[in-house]
Amino acid sequence: MNTRQETSTLPGGIVRRATTLADGRELIYFDDPDTTLGPDRNVDARMLDPRPEVSSMRLDVLTGDWITVAANRQNRVMMPGADADPLAPQTPTNPSEVPSLYDVAVFENKSPAFGPALLEATGIAPAAGNPPLGLDDLTELGLGRTRNAIGRCEVVCFSPEHSGSFGTQTVTRARTVIEAWADRAAALSKLPGVQQVFPFENRGEAIGVTLPHPHGQIYAYPYVTPRTARTLEGIERTGADLFQRILDFERASERIVFAGEYWTAFVPFAARWPLEVHLMPNRHVADFAETTTAERDELAPLYLRLLRGVDAMYDTQTPYIAAWHQAPVNVGRDSVRLHLQLTSPRRAADKLKFLAGSEAAMWAWAAEVTPEQGAQRIREAIERAHV
Repeated sequence: MNTRQETSTLPGGIVRRATTLADGRELIYFDDPDTTLGPDRNVDARMLDPRPEVSSMRLDVLTGDWITVAANRQNRVMMPGADADPLAPQTPTNPSEVPSLYDVAVFENKSPAFGPALLEATGIAPAAGNPPLGLDDLTELGLGRTRNAIGRCEVVCFSPEHSGSFGTQTVTRARTVIEAWADRAAALSKLPGVQQVFPFENRGEAIGVTLPHPHGQIYAYPYVTPRTARTLEGIERTGADLFQRILDFERASERIVFAGEYWTAFVPFAARWPLEVHLMPNRHVADFAETTTAERDELAPLYLRLLRGVDAMYDTQTPYIAAWHQAPVNVGRDSVRLHLQLTSPRRAADKLKFLAGSEAAMWAWAAEVTPEQGAQRIREAIERAHV
């Protein structure tokens, strides 16, 4: 049985097939250019409960941060076996989230922290009825302020296999995922009320991963995140070309990891984590949607080179957070540059850095590894990995 699809061809020969799940959530297949899959996809015939109500956000008046209260996320699946993997293609015994075999699949999270967004067709607020009223509304301080946590959370499945990560994919598959990120960056930025879009991958149980399936996520926030707000403050104080000056500064240092025609990897001058690498385009782009086909083509092997090098540092896989920072939707587009911040708490083969006391409570960091040492270790690991 087949379901209705909206099909289009993207750069690199990647085919996009959009459909819906049984409860109305959007599902998009991205087929590799050399896919062996046919064009048809199965219908999601499950009987699903109604989607959860939109979560709420509460304002921390001491910091100006919005805290989402998403009780629907409390009972998420925890490290299931292959026979119950919710991200694997459906089988007669596993009614998973993806009805058909796929190369890359993106779908709305069943237990989102944000969403659904304002109804796209009408612009009407969700039933809960207390959406943010713009950036000025969100920056206003006051006791007891709440808003609906509109937006969207999507899951990006890198492979139908049960285990792995971005770094275990082929160059072709990595390129398909990058195209999916670009597609979703453009689409999610257009949703009413969305202020910032954030693709990321959590890897490893030490990070808190609950599914071993190779996947990442994309959050579409109804506000500008606190981290990006601090970046915007720095840009305002130092100049709109701050990211270019950072890149020039790092490229002239011993903290450089590698440089391509379009991308540069380096350990930042003031790295917080024992393992921290930034990967930045050599020209200004606000998000993945603004990258060119050539930039996406080079990113696929370079990013795999970095991730495989990180894994070659020790005898076991390295836990990490791969955070792709993008400019907000409505501010800072000409100054905030797309870039990766890859961080790991692993400070030795058998040691992790835990945030406690000064760092967790006061946000006052102390680094155990110098950035220059960190860069040298990563360069050596990349060489060992032969990538």
